[in-house]
Amino acid sequence: MADEIQSIKQRFGIIGNAPGLNYALSIAARVAPTNLTVLITGESGVGKEIFSQIIHQFSTRKHGPFIAVNCGAIPEGTIDSELFGHVKGAFTNAVDERKGYFETVNGGTIFLDEVGELPLGTQARLLRVLEAGEFIRVGSSKVQKTDVRVVAATNVDLHRNIAEGKFREDLFYRLNTVPISVPALRDRKDDIHLLFRKFTSDFAEKYKTSSITLDADAVDMLSAYGWPGNIRELKNIAEQVSVLSTDKMVTGAVLSRFLPQTRNSALPMLSNQHAGSDFTERELLYKVLFDMKQDLNDLKRFVLNMAEANQLKTDVAMSNSLFETNGHAEMPNHQPVFPTEIVTKQPVVINTPHSASPQVHEVVEESLSLLDKEKELILKALAKHKGKRKDAALDLGISERTLYRKIKEYDIDE
Repeated sequence: MADEIQSIKQRFGIIGNAPGLNYALSIAARVAPTNLTVLITGESGVGKEIFSQIIHQFSTRKHGPFIAVNCGAIPEGTIDSELFGHVKGAFTNAVDERKGYFETVNGGTIFLDEVGELPLGTQARLLRVLEAGEFIRVGSSKVQKTDVRVVAATNVDLHRNIAEGKFREDLFYRLNTVPISVPALRDRKDDIHLLFRKFTSDFAEKYKTSSITLDADAVDMLSAYGWPGNIRELKNIAEQVSVLSTDKMVTGAVLSRFLPQTRNSALPMLSNQHAGSDFTERELLYKVLFDMKQDLNDLKRFVLNMAEANQLKTDVAMSNSLFETNGHAEMPNHQPVFPTEIVTKQPVVINTPHSASPQVHEVVEESLSLLDKEKELILKALAKHKGKRKDAALDLGISERTLYRKIKEYDIDE
């Protein structure tokens, strides 16, 4: 098996010897000769598509057609037509009949990338193909047969989508006949420098320049960086350094200028997350929580400063509690942490002295809504990019389909 894995690496240009990578390749090699459905999981940019090509090339269908379909890039209104075809007059502009992918790839392999983005209606159609090898064109009532092997991939947690009613449980178990988990680049630290050297060598040949080398500090920096974009991000950084670096010996100080500083900051991270969870949406929520926490602390400091400026009495215990989060005191100059719970109402009481009348208490209520903050960010992004969803989604760090769903969810008028 070791020789077979090495042969696969040489044939498909795969670099690295991480145990997780070798195990995933061994599973792909063993399942390839069968007709079993395979579900490939892993973060965006880890190279899931290459595994689908390995499975096809080592199968009995290798002489048949192979097609890769990005389910997240096809609009919801046309995806059924793309996959299963349509008849003339099925919908507006359907001036002729059209064959879908499951009809044209008959006898071959179809790779469904981002399968978690499929609409529920399309999921039901796909389930029928997997169970009976049958499908119906859009607008038709005629059942057609197809012999297609399905290899699917996702970078989201399908178990979470099932719990939220976004993905069919029966379809998940049909797709997950043989699971293959592709490790993230940060879990292949010994492979990072090897990949970087391969990419810089390729770019040196492409651009007719001398290949760059890294000093010890730069190598350590590569290993320490989290690589949220995985191999795709590493390749981009390697190209930037190859083209823009004036010195062919790249130091850690030089390399640091090419790594996104915002992602190098020591922000708290959730541990023990489910494999394949949607990192971009989680990152957006972290940003919202952090901004809300910062605004809350600024408001507390403002109230205290106003009280002191107007020589008003403040309760010492209440003043101290203003900077208390989850039972741990947080002083104004300390770095705030992400709260595990958000207190939506915390009254601030200011007592006015030297008054014969009973004490007057002014209560300031803080109303924090994560949904309002998220809606506000979406509105700002859409306004910034003049309603262009693709650019707004890129700015927010979420997929265009997710942004489309959020717009409908919040009833945002574009």
